[in-house]
Amino acid sequence: MEFIALRTFQAVVEEGGILSASRKLNTVQSNVTTRIKRLEEELGAELFYRKGRGLELAPSGKVLLEYTRQLLQLESQAGAAVRQVGEMSGELRIGSMESFAALRLPPLLKSLRETHRGVDLFVQTDTSAALVEQVLEHKLDCAFVGGPVRHPELTAVDVFEDQLVLVRAMHQHQPNLPLILFREGCAYRARALQWQQEAGYQSDDVMELGTLDGILGCVARGLGYTLMPRWIVLGNRHCDELETEAISPHLADISTTLIYHRNSLPLKAIETLLEQAKALEIPANKAVI
Repeated sequence: MEFIALRTFQAVVEEGGILSASRKLNTVQSNVTTRIKRLEEELGAELFYRKGRGLELAPSGKVLLEYTRQLLQLESQAGAAVRQVGEMSGELRIGSMESFAALRLPPLLKSLRETHRGVDLFVQTDTSAALVEQVLEHKLDCAFVGGPVRHPELTAVDVFEDQLVLVRAMHQHQPNLPLILFREGCAYRARALQWQQEAGYQSDDVMELGTLDGILGCVARGLGYTLMPRWIVLGNRHCDELETEAISPHLADISTTLIYHRNSLPLKAIETLLEQAKALEIPANKAVI
């Protein structure tokens, strides 16, 4: 099997068809069709079911997709690892929670760039659940997520221990306001919903926003409540308009964890990132109220 055939196969799956894959690969549709046909002939298995103008991944295709992602990731990492021995070049794809990216990731990236000057840094923010999936699929080299993370294919190293607190507008004690949270998959969201249930909260309404500043801005205007690590509140521009309240330790204590795939080739840049993350100064968890 040639890597170009595997990349074509993966593109067809991810783009949902021959035409979209050809556009992504900057080639004509006939080239994509020919590569898929040759791959099927080589493997002696049908990779897709043809349904009208559409394609549906066959069972054999699902098996190949898993190995394709691993092989292409190994190809990328092998090249990066070899180049880093000499020129310290290559690419490191880092995932991060929105909250971590906003306040803690920038100094890490600055330090990493100074240490590995030839390495191109690619950063993507998403929910913890989505980032875990992207590391498993070898779309990201590593990611900072809300822990704990337990998966047989992942190495997970806790780098920070945080305490979630209930956050509301200053002097706001109206009982029937909604929780204001990140979308499904956020580690903080899961804890907030659990707190809501255990606390017998009178409202089960949830307002979803996509940014940290948006959430705390709405909370500061008295539109609802949220759960956030205390240090995030302290570092936010709305800090003077907010107050916090401690919650039960079994819900409050949460770790920030760096994850990477166990089958990935070791990259010095990830080792450096982990060392710098553990050494990063953490703001004091003093009370806001």
